[in-house]
Amino acid sequence: MEIRIIHWSGQAPTNGELWHCYLSWASRCTTFTCISIAPIAGYIVDDLKGGPQSPGSKSATVILVTIWELGESVGPFFIAPLSEMFGRYRVYMVMNTMFIIAIVFAALSPNTGLLLTSRALMGISVASNVLNPAIIGDMFIPEQRGTAITMIMFIPLAGATVGPVISGAILQVLGWRAIMWISVAMAAICQVLFLKFFQETYQVQILSQRAARLNQEIGASEKNSHNRIDWTGLRSSAIRPVVVLCNSGVIGALLLFGSFVFSHFYIVTTTLPDILRNVYGLSPTATGLAFTANAVGTLASFAISKVLLDRLYIKLRSLNNGKGLPEYRLPLSIIGGLTLPPAVILYGWCAEYKLPLFVLLFTMVWLRTSMMLGISPLTAYIVDSCGIYSASAIASLVSARCLASAVLPLSMSRLTSRLGYSGGFYVLGGLGLASTLLPILIYRHGEKWRRRSWYTSSISQSR
Repeated sequence: MEIRIIHWSGQAPTNGELWHCYLSWASRCTTFTCISIAPIAGYIVDDLKGGPQSPGSKSATVILVTIWELGESVGPFFIAPLSEMFGRYRVYMVMNTMFIIAIVFAALSPNTGLLLTSRALMGISVASNVLNPAIIGDMFIPEQRGTAITMIMFIPLAGATVGPVISGAILQVLGWRAIMWISVAMAAICQVLFLKFFQETYQVQILSQRAARLNQEIGASEKNSHNRIDWTGLRSSAIRPVVVLCNSGVIGALLLFGSFVFSHFYIVTTTLPDILRNVYGLSPTATGLAFTANAVGTLASFAISKVLLDRLYIKLRSLNNGKGLPEYRLPLSIIGGLTLPPAVILYGWCAEYKLPLFVLLFTMVWLRTSMMLGISPLTAYIVDSCGIYSASAIASLVSARCLASAVLPLSMSRLTSRLGYSGGFYVLGGLGLASTLLPILIYRHGEKWRRRSWYTSSISQSR
């Protein structure tokens, strides 16, 4: 048997790390579409049930928003392994198509049950959360990844911020089904842009394709073609997200912290409409406009991360004799974790004591800024520490945070019913302060702890 070594030759145009900057950013900026139903979920439930909400409908409203996250907790466990088997491009194309079909089903839903099913399918088919950070790892060297990862996290959250403003206005004029059809059109446009700009970035797949072309040129037999599916490898890839999670305590600990912090996004998303509607008496349009405070927080966190995330990494690397470590991504996470609990407690006070509306809006900005600072560096850490297995590691992160985002809002609904908004968010703030110990400990001891896992032990970023 003749063995041939396939590698990059010079400035190979298919090497993701050598793409032109415009193509790199265009590929990432055409992957997101979002019109949020969060501020109008209660109205949708009312419409499908044919009347005003009963006491039990509050849980149905929360589930309508968070069922998406439950779907997202499932999807990564097959999206990531398939991308490591067949490449990012083909998996992205299939999942984007499935996403559009799911929105169509949601728009046509005659009852709450079918709408919930459609929303779950939409969550399952979201590939961007898993594949975009891995694509960043394919295309960017470590000292440039922080800014890029901050951008890909900013885009969908910016959409989720602008979406409520749009959806609140459309609801009053055209109804909630029009929101779904507009989402279909936007997703289709994004798919067309994706087809135009995106290319395969996964180096293993690119080299495999080069090997196949070489085999054809030299007349290799068809039985040795890369077209055969390696079922053993597929099974191994399918369980890799779980294996990475179980094999690395560091990844597991950061996953726990990141999931808890990210769940605040949906805790606020599910509680805020009720607070604005029942405590402050705002209309759907005004409620949607109030969500723009999240945009300010998102922009603030983006500006901070863009300026500091890569600079801190480079500065700490220079202090360590030019040896960069994934742990140098974590200082901003620690800052975000420490500033989040006071904002959570103040949010509870606003709802409990009806503090002035501007205080609530300021708190929303504070919450979003702290939350984003807490979670943005974690993705960069995983990409740096897990290398070619970053998609599987990101899959574990996305699944865990989506599961937390589906469960914790329901728990907060019950907690605030028993303790009130103030007491419930006091508890949440205390848990948040305790969870910040995890990134602090990993920043200090992570390099040593990472050596215990095969998936992270060999990573030492020195470029």
